[in-house]
Amino acid sequence: MNKDIHPEEKQFLDGPRSRWSELKYAFSVFHQLIVGLRKLHFIGPCVTVFGSARFKEDHAYYKLTREVSSKIADLGFAIMTGGGPGIMEAANRGAKDVDGLSIGCNIVLPKEQFHNIYLDTFVTLDYFFVRKELLRKYSFAFVVMPGGFGTLDEFFEALTLVQTHKTEKFPIVIMGVDFHKSLIAHILKMAQEQTINQEDLQLILFTDSVDEAVDHIQKFSIDAFSLKLKRAKKAMWILGETPLK
Repeated sequence: MNKDIHPEEKQFLDGPRSRWSELKYAFSVFHQLIVGLRKLHFIGPCVTVFGSARFKEDHAYYKLTREVSSKIADLGFAIMTGGGPGIMEAANRGAKDVDGLSIGCNIVLPKEQFHNIYLDTFVTLDYFFVRKELLRKYSFAFVVMPGGFGTLDEFFEALTLVQTHKTEKFPIVIMGVDFHKSLIAHILKMAQEQTINQEDLQLILFTDSVDEAVDHIQKFSIDAFSLKLKRAKKAMWILGETPLK
């Protein structure tokens, strides 16, 4: 089933191919990146929320995500997610609850992934690495809710970029402390074994408190970077840009 969705990506991983095939693939990636950059050019500073596509709206984590996203949107941030159901929907819905801007970077998958109805704008992508680049590019903080392999992948990549100073020291908040207790223990074990530095533990806030999470983002994002949470308005139609509210 995967091969019917986007065979080029699987073929790319088969090893060296003809020069023409490699060039076509590179142009395909470049095209998706440019489309994403143009589509999202006016969204302003974001907070990206990561989490599972599988939680329904009556789940405690869905409700927690919706609440914290509303409070973050109230600060003036756009809320960005992977654009799908579950936690992503909850975060986008929370933004819309307070008339905040709600953004999605959707991914083409064989199941689970479809864009939710609470998005002001979204892009749909074939390549995970393009999607992750866009999820990071506009974000001044990250909130990690309970999720699966994809959520952990997005969390650790963002954390690694902050740790290695490839990006600024943007705050990273992990919510769902009980769900993540084994992850927390493993991170503490890494510090104990000195595979990470003790001060690296300060890069992450573990909490289930909405107020603590929002205060942390206020302090280490808005205050630390003197953010002006305003969006540009002047679009250039010739570049395929559309201004947002």
